[in-house]
Amino acid sequence: MSDSFNSKIAIVEDDIAIVQMYQLKFRAEGYEVAFAEDGEQGLQLIEEFQPDIVLLDLMMPVMNGTEVLKKLRKEDWGKDLKVIVLTNMSESEAPDEMNELGVEEYIVKSDLTPKEVTAKIKQALGN
Repeated sequence: MSDSFNSKIAIVEDDIAIVQMYQLKFRAEGYEVAFAEDGEQGLQLIEEFQPDIVLLDLMMPVMNGTEVLKKLRKEDWGKDLKVIVLTNMSESEAPDEMNELGVEEYIVKSDLTPKEVTAKIKQALGN
């Protein structure tokens, strides 16, 4: 079983208030956290940081979350990476290929509190 203190979370999100809120929450839980503000930076961060799980927004500048996922899944190091989509876009508005791109969970930001999102991360990581 992996220990949460060794688990790394990458947040790819353009809303800094949300990034800061989740960074505080995850760090308080003992996770190592890094973030990027757009999809292009996010892909680079994921490759370099090698997180255990990615929290990915869909609507971002430069490269949206769907494009990030498509590129990630084409890479050996990214094809099996756990990704949780955290977005304001309802599941019915989400691109059809979300299911094919293998996301652990699809969360609408307004539906869950940071505590509930943290619980989903722990569950996905097996903590």
